[in-house]
Amino acid sequence: MRVSIVVFPGSNCDRDVQRAVSETLKTQVDMVWHEEREFPEKPDLVVLPGGFSYGDYLRSGAMAARSPIIDSVRAHAASGGLLLGICNGFQVLTEARLLPGALLANTSMTFLCKKCWLRVESTDNHFTSGLKKGDIVQYPIAHHEGLYFLPEKELKALEDDGRVVFRYADKDTGKAGAEYAPNGALNGIAGICNKEGNILGLMPHPERSTFGHLNGGSDGREFWLSVARDFAERGAF
Repeated sequence: MRVSIVVFPGSNCDRDVQRAVSETLKTQVDMVWHEEREFPEKPDLVVLPGGFSYGDYLRSGAMAARSPIIDSVRAHAASGGLLLGICNGFQVLTEARLLPGALLANTSMTFLCKKCWLRVESTDNHFTSGLKKGDIVQYPIAHHEGLYFLPEKELKALEDDGRVVFRYADKDTGKAGAEYAPNGALNGIAGICNKEGNILGLMPHPERSTFGHLNGGSDGREFWLSVARDFAERGAF
């Protein structure tokens, strides 16, 4: 399984993702600068990492979504390739209209960096098929614009289609919803996918919850393994 991580000016989680993927999956990882127009080798998974691309000027992810490499990112996803956007990467996906909605400023109007617990809402995609619906996992957040927003009618369609993949939750009761979203995300949405299940946008950071660090834990390891198992089961190796 070959992985490409797109690096933008201001990316600061690219190396975290590289380490999490390479050490967990023992696979090739290419770091691709945003000014490239093509990937050096055909990737199976493309990751848009967290950070503050272009310093979050204009809108978070807006300038990165217009980088030269994005045409190849679109083509990769259109061909069925896996595409993952984490935090700022999720913002880029919405700005590029590869996923619906927008990530708005947290209701606190402050930057939030803390542990968060999520409930797995769907496993009918290529990222969480190895997890169990209802599982509670802990991935940290680190963002100022993490409030997922979508107009009411479109939000209902997203929910009805089962495209909400992760929702903020209470670690003890397992209950999930808006009241557990530290950023005020509608319906407590932390991650969504496209209809085909090959594009995932996720605000919390599974790469920071891979090696058992004090602030992260190790739940992210199962996320990466889930991606690899789905990839293998589809005969893609």
